[in-house]
This record gives sequence, C-alpha cells and structure tokens, in this order.
Amino acid sequence: MKILYKNILIRDAKENDATILTKWWNDGKIMAHAGFPEGINTTVQKVKHQLQEEIKNHKHRLIIEYKDCPIGEVCFFPCHDAVEIGIKICEINMQNQGLGHTILTLFIHELFQKGVPKIVLSTDLNNLRAQHVYEKIGFQKYDIQYNYWKDPQGEMHSAIFYELLPQNFIHQRK
Repeated sequence: MKILYKNILIRDAKENDATILTKWWNDGKIMAHAGFPEGINTTVQKVKHQLQEEIKNHKHRLIIEYKDCPIGEVCFFPCHDAVEIGIKICEINMQNQGLGHTILTLFIHELFQKGVPKIVLSTDLNNLRAQHVYEKIGFQKYDIQYNYWKDPQGEMHSAIFYELLPQNFIHQRK
C-alpha cells in the first residue's frame, strides 16, 4: 500500500525499517501508552523476523513518513467481518500537531476505498488523546473491558473498543 498526501507518505514496511521500528518499540516513552513503559526489549533481528511473519499471516505494517522522515507506523489485519487497525506517531516531537488525525483519515479512507466493510480498533482506557481522535473521525465505542490484560510489570490495563462503518466516517483533511 502507498498513500501520498502533501508531505505525508504511508508505505509498506520493508526489512530495512526494522532498525527504526526496534528503536521505537524499545523506547518506553513511545510505548508507555500501550502498556510498555520500559519498551518491549526486542532486537533488529527479531523485528525483521516479525515483519516476515506478519506478511505470511496477512497482517500489514506500514511506515508513516513526514517530509521524507519516518515518524510512525500503522498496521491492519483481517478480523472476523472487519479490519483491525493500529496507529502510532512514534517521534515525540511530531505528536500533538494534528498529524495523527490527518494520517488516520488518509489511511481509513484508503481502506474503505478498497471495500473494507468495517474498521475496528482498541486502545487503553486511559489513552484519552487517542480516544478523542477516534471519536472525532466517527468511531463509535462498542465495548469496554476492565482489567483486560496484564503488562510486563504486572499492572492490569483496561481497554476500550471502537468500530467505524463507512457511513459514519468523518473525513475532513487538514
């Protein structure tokens, strides 16, 4: 997949992206919102292997570039009657600038153009910033699971689940 809009490029992750993904995934500041305040302690080799496995399992990981620099990632994969997605702006200096909203809108528009009937996602119940962006685009909450999973430090996390149908998609680009 390749999506280009102004200075934003969303493209398929390649093997050489394993280095930047490893850097991001091992950074506790970036991964804290997902329940990994110390990162996930992985290696470039493990990430390369994971990228290969994801392709075999119909999971797609994409790199977000802004002005030709990698700033984050998105992923998607089939899930029952929908496609599940995830997004992360990993470069901290690029967060809170409206890019996440724009990138998510571009990405979702592309998925709906390809005939995806429904998009689902989840986030930590405490991730209010992400929830605001999702709801602004038209996602609707359909479930909250308290104490849904345990992080490596033994803390329980609750999750909120959202879905988006094409007719509810609010896609104003900035």
